[in-house]
Amino acid sequence: MTGRPEQLAFDLPATPRLGLADWIVSACNRAAFDTVMRWPDWPSPVVVVAGPEGSGKSHLARIFAERAAARLVAAEALGEAGPLALAAAGPIGVEDVGPGTDERALFHLLNAARAAGVAVLLTARPSRPAWVPEIADLASRLRAAQPVELAEPDDELLESLIEKLFADRQTRVDPSLPGYLARRMERSFAEAVRLVEALDRASLAAKRPITRAIAAQVLAHDGVDADVTAFDEGDETDETENNPS
Repeated sequence: MTGRPEQLAFDLPATPRLGLADWIVSACNRAAFDTVMRWPDWPSPVVVVAGPEGSGKSHLARIFAERAAARLVAAEALGEAGPLALAAAGPIGVEDVGPGTDERALFHLLNAARAAGVAVLLTARPSRPAWVPEIADLASRLRAAQPVELAEPDDELLESLIEKLFADRQTRVDPSLPGYLARRMERSFAEAVRLVEALDRASLAAKRPITRAIAAQVLAHDGVDADVTAFDEGDETDETENNPS
């Protein structure tokens, strides 16, 4: 039998790579990354990293945890984790602070951490309207924290992010595909995650690798005018490779 071997598609769970080497530095996230990397030389013992869904808040929290030997806890579990015990154990990262957070537990954590000289990293999504804690002293503590923001991706980061998302899913694609998608999709981290998942599902349903035709179909379903021939110049991938006549 001759011909090119077909890449089989398996429904493998995505395993995000969240190490320091996996962080993609770009203009929209450099300030937040540099702040985390400056630990323990922070101008404030509390840093708040805010950004939209999928922007890398959890990734940065894990980089901080590795760098500072910090324990990470979800904001919703802060009361159960015991804020005083957390502060006594060393640096802490609290993920997804915002409406619904146990304010009293967070207040006690920040007080105990300040008394112990322990650094605290908080992650949060930008709230609209802005979250204002009911406990006035907690609001004061948060205002005194150093804020850093993760903005929506620029061109370079969006393309690199799509490459990483495919790699996390162990999915091989044509090298020109991430750039093709980045120029046509909604410019957000959340959309990049959704689009890669949709392409993976479409590939599984078709029982074929992700091709330009599959990408164009998924984009067209989203209302994007995606010309199947509009790949970067020099792209030699052709549907006939997978469907020889």
